[in-house]
Amino acid sequence: MEIQPLKRPELLLPVGTKEMALAAIHNGADAIFMGVPGFNARGRSHDFQIEEVKDIIDTCHLYGVKVNLAFNILIFQSEIPAAVEVLQKILPLKPDAFIVQDLGLVRLIRQMAPHQRVHASTQMSISNAEAIQWLDDLGIQRFVLARENSIKEIRAIKANTDKELEVFVHGALCVSYSGQCFTSESIGGRSANRGQCAQSCRFSYEMHVDGERKDLQGKSFLVSPQDLCGINEVPSLMDAGVDCFKVEGRLKTPEYVATAARNFDEAISAAQSSQELKHPVYMKKQMASAFSRGFYPGWFHGVNHQDLVEGTFSSHRGFEFGIIKAVTGNALEVDITDDQVSQGLKADFIKPGDGVLWVYKDRHGQSVEKGGFVFAVKNISARRFQLEFSRDIAIDNIYVGARVFYNHDKDLKREVSLSIEDKERKKRIPVAVVAEAELGQPLQVTYSDGKYTVTARSESVCEAAKNKGLNSLELRDELFALMGSPFRGEGFDARIAGDAPLFLPNRQIKELRQKLIKELTALRIQNGTAPLVNPETVAWSNSKKIISAEVPGVKLNLLLRDKGQAEDVAKAIELGELNATGIHFVILDFEFGRDFEQSLILLREAGLKVAIATTRILKPDEHRNIQHLLRLNPDAILARNLGAVQYLQVNKFEGEILGDFSLNVTNHLTAQYLLGKGLSSLCLGYDLNHIQVSELIQAGQAQNFEVTAYQYMPSFHMEHCVFAAYLSKGTSFRDCGRPCEKHDVKLKDQFGNWHQIKPDQECRNTMYNGTSQSAARYVKEWENLGLGYIRYEALKERGTDLVTKIRAHLDFIGGTKELASLIKDLGDVESYGLSESHFQREKEYQSRKK
Repeated sequence: MEIQPLKRPELLLPVGTKEMALAAIHNGADAIFMGVPGFNARGRSHDFQIEEVKDIIDTCHLYGVKVNLAFNILIFQSEIPAAVEVLQKILPLKPDAFIVQDLGLVRLIRQMAPHQRVHASTQMSISNAEAIQWLDDLGIQRFVLARENSIKEIRAIKANTDKELEVFVHGALCVSYSGQCFTSESIGGRSANRGQCAQSCRFSYEMHVDGERKDLQGKSFLVSPQDLCGINEVPSLMDAGVDCFKVEGRLKTPEYVATAARNFDEAISAAQSSQELKHPVYMKKQMASAFSRGFYPGWFHGVNHQDLVEGTFSSHRGFEFGIIKAVTGNALEVDITDDQVSQGLKADFIKPGDGVLWVYKDRHGQSVEKGGFVFAVKNISARRFQLEFSRDIAIDNIYVGARVFYNHDKDLKREVSLSIEDKERKKRIPVAVVAEAELGQPLQVTYSDGKYTVTARSESVCEAAKNKGLNSLELRDELFALMGSPFRGEGFDARIAGDAPLFLPNRQIKELRQKLIKELTALRIQNGTAPLVNPETVAWSNSKKIISAEVPGVKLNLLLRDKGQAEDVAKAIELGELNATGIHFVILDFEFGRDFEQSLILLREAGLKVAIATTRILKPDEHRNIQHLLRLNPDAILARNLGAVQYLQVNKFEGEILGDFSLNVTNHLTAQYLLGKGLSSLCLGYDLNHIQVSELIQAGQAQNFEVTAYQYMPSFHMEHCVFAAYLSKGTSFRDCGRPCEKHDVKLKDQFGNWHQIKPDQECRNTMYNGTSQSAARYVKEWENLGLGYIRYEALKERGTDLVTKIRAHLDFIGGTKELASLIKDLGDVESYGLSESHFQREKEYQSRKK
């Protein structure tokens, strides 16, 4: 049987400037993605004006490159009119797709332009086929999977959906699941779900184990992953059925875009031809010189907790290639590492003017970076060479043994500029040309690019030639004279009727060519018709389709994190210290997923309704966790991902399904959708301040809304396991020895903030801010607006401390305790203080470059 060639995936490059767009276009990109003005997940990038967006879209469409606009942030209730307004301006520009995080925004786009293509952003935290199935009614054509999915998992998801799948193959890795990171929000009021990520994973942290600081031998960047480079995984990803390869990096440079585009384009072509890459090490060297924190295949092959995070640095170093073996005068002798030699790297790739960096241990054992531009290169052997530097750079014998990185290619910037500006190297669209000539008739010429066809006729008719007449070779040369245009001739058919030579002034042939090129250019830029915009959208988006009803007062939900806390609550009810009737649900969210059954029985005997939380993330082959919950048959299940909702509904769970904060509900359009599909309540998203919570409550159905009024804010939710990485030599749960079961771990960031680390049953870690936060000041206001529930989340509290906090909240909402007394009771038992965190922040963090 003949083996079918692999389908070519779309190659999608990031764009933050017009120069980056040109670099993508002329170096092999099939598509680019850029931010919607004011509404995208890269607040630090250039914020395009509408005119700039139009210019880039037109340029891309001219060259046959698609444009996806990233509208990938959460939309607050008050922003819906602004979102409608920006869509009204952008839809006529005919973007090929919108990349969207917010489910309400997907609905808005669908209502406004039903035929507009929409892609689900990785910020939706989609990591399973069930979530894709549950969202089928929204008409999303493509899903950008979580970066944490392995190739095996991607293959399993593709086997269970007919939707397109997009996968990141290159660029920075967030340590947290996208859409599930609240670290920047928790520490500094900068929401990653709003395009304001503070790069908290690149901070330095101390690790404290069981109360003692652990010496990590110079490692302090404990949650800063190396950068993703999946160049070697291209054939496997294509075989798994991935429809689009995505490169991260809208904050990078044209050089970064160009090197990624050309190398992945080459790798895709090689895979289609079943050829191995000739020199992948040189591809990595070129891409790393543009930007690299070290290249790693990410989670494509599953977890490896020893290798994902290097730990000693968090910024650009480039391509690691060698070790300093000797110091002579003003020169370093460097050996290429065994690993790079095995991949074919030879000591002839560095040129005078290139930049290198070396990392050595100083006399105090600390890692120090030093670097400079190479003055001269002398090859000593196939794997050793001498790098000479100018006298300004002090060379020291202490450098022997240092790791060496190639981090600047002196020719790269010029070479990328040539790819954009040189007429011989720029991308040009092939056109087939047909010329038809007949005595007494105008010359008719047709240009076709495979999508559009244009035809024109000369002003004059062809006459009998007195001397030499028209011939096909001269016609071809004149009609192929396209160097100043975006086109190049490919295929020529001259149809000259009769044997008698014909004459037509050359000027008319030239004018005919220019006219046709202008028409074809216009057609390509026009790129079809703009989608029709529904004029009823504004009224639809403003309507309060959720109907509020009077509620008897706000109720309290408790979330407990271990069996001991459940025992404390049950005992306090037995002793009369807590009143069970004041508690709506007790939600169990235990480490490792153990002890649910005993606690469920114990709490039900105490007269309480019990819910159990799913994991934040669901991957293929992880359904056993939800199956266990179904067997336990609690009164409700707190669903933290949409795949879990789908699984519960398909398997006829009879209890209530509660939606958690991780579903990122920040506007009534999202709330309508989730409540309309069977969820009984929604915990509002953690990006909302107290004013935004009030606005959303007033949009309706407040009795089904829940606000977490007391908690230790969950920040990173990570596939990376801090316990395994730094308290074992294991790569996964199979060989780590499970130090998470034996030790208490906290991280202390560079600002002095403490963060508790806790694992779940799939070994994913959540980092919690050590300072608790309370929304108590706003609860009465929300209650008056009809809010249904507030939540108290415990972390490590036990005994009297736990009962004191719960009782204080019950008394407060019951009207027997004043706000000041509640705040005092909470503050008295807090180790690191009490804050109002994001609730009190009334101004949006502004970081845009103007």
